[in-house]
Amino acid sequence: MNSYKNEGIVLKKNNLSETDQIVTLFTKDFGKISLLAKGVRRLTSRKRGCLEVFNQVKFFAIKTKGIDIVTEVDTIKNFFTCRKDLKKIAVAYEITEVVDKLSAEENEQSDLYFLLIECLLKIQQASLSDVGSVFDFFGKESLKILGYWPREQLFPAFFNVGDYIENIIEREIKSRKFLSKILYK
Repeated sequence: MNSYKNEGIVLKKNNLSETDQIVTLFTKDFGKISLLAKGVRRLTSRKRGCLEVFNQVKFFAIKTKGIDIVTEVDTIKNFFTCRKDLKKIAVAYEITEVVDKLSAEENEQSDLYFLLIECLLKIQQASLSDVGSVFDFFGKESLKILGYWPREQLFPAFFNVGDYIENIIEREIKSRKFLSKILYK
């Protein structure tokens, strides 16, 4: 068996069975990957608290013929304060959804990884009135990093990042509706 270790941000989790989950991480060295977390839904699981959405984790995994299996995980940074306010949660979810939709599986993008961490830190530290601007910053920078916008070209004055990204992915960003209801009510 071939094993590897890395660090990443938990983007999302999907229940697989009564006790297992598929966890999608955006990693420093491998980009977006999905891992099987066996037994993580058990109340006694040591991995359970570490594999929460928005957590930055260090993990070990085993390569298999199918989906790789996470064997050990430790939390590096818990973006707990992002979860304390509904506006901050909405922006953090929109950012992680954009990373999930725009990035390909197993395509290393360390610049995007560090941008994601930077923006989660900005969300934590932002006042509630400024938290909405973090998504605009993230969206514009991620478009440049991923090659959807020329790095040297400025964005137009009334550029709508969300609309542009939805055009690229040809789908609606699900968390965007929720974010607009929270930010502009």
